[in-house]
Amino acid sequence: MTSLININSPLTFDGIMMGALEVYARAGQAAIISPFIVGGAMAPVTVAGTLTQVLAEVLAGVAYSQLVRAGAPVIFGAFVTSIDMNSGAPTFGTPEAAMITYGAGQLARRMNLPYRSAGAFCGSKLPDAQAAYETANSLNMGLLSGVNFMLHACGWLEGGLVSSYEKFVMDADQLGILHRIAAGVDLSANGQGMDAIREVGPGGHYLGCAHTQANFKEAFWRTDLLDYKPYETWEEEGARDTVALASARVARLLRDYEAPALDPAVSEALHDFVARRKAGMPDAFV
Repeated sequence: MTSLININSPLTFDGIMMGALEVYARAGQAAIISPFIVGGAMAPVTVAGTLTQVLAEVLAGVAYSQLVRAGAPVIFGAFVTSIDMNSGAPTFGTPEAAMITYGAGQLARRMNLPYRSAGAFCGSKLPDAQAAYETANSLNMGLLSGVNFMLHACGWLEGGLVSSYEKFVMDADQLGILHRIAAGVDLSANGQGMDAIREVGPGGHYLGCAHTQANFKEAFWRTDLLDYKPYETWEEEGARDTVALASARVARLLRDYEAPALDPAVSEALHDFVARRKAGMPDAFV
């Protein structure tokens, strides 16, 4: 469980969040001070106005944590969406949310604090084209804004009200791209490939050169999900779309899953603890 301390924007900490912040600060565990913003409803409709409120709310939480325990670790958080003024529903992958997230990243670096924001956000009800567009925008926004901790990286649908197995593996596949981009460019002698350029020369091709043979297995990011086959092969294999491919991958992962080793005594103690906790709860919560 993450130590996520949400501000009830605008400008309000409730007792539960404040109490949790005190506990985490006293224990020396990092608290994620994170305004929960739906622009136009919980913050001004403008980018600069929302950023001003985000900074004020985070600073208030950071300052309080230091009053509880000087030097308590904190993380600058920002969860920001805009609102559809027609329906009142939150929207995701929008340019305004991106600009606020970029700006909050700059503020976090100015304060020399780690930054939590972004995720695989989308408002679509299915893992369809809308979900893909909005999620891609949201994930790239996180990478480019310098996020250190991304809490909701896989599986989101309908603004986080629904989690989808298929969407989870689709998002996880795309995170591989972000990891590759974040790793930067290899500028070693092998990365520069001068030997390959000299070997091939003008008018040649690189398929069979020594450098390609030595690097082709790791040179390019490889998807675990997407289809790059020729049309004829794709059609012969059932003309599966991305959701169908994701469903097949989910089934395979669940089938092949092996639970990590756990001491039987520890397992028994955990099951006993859960049973006792459930027995002490009202029926409505069990």
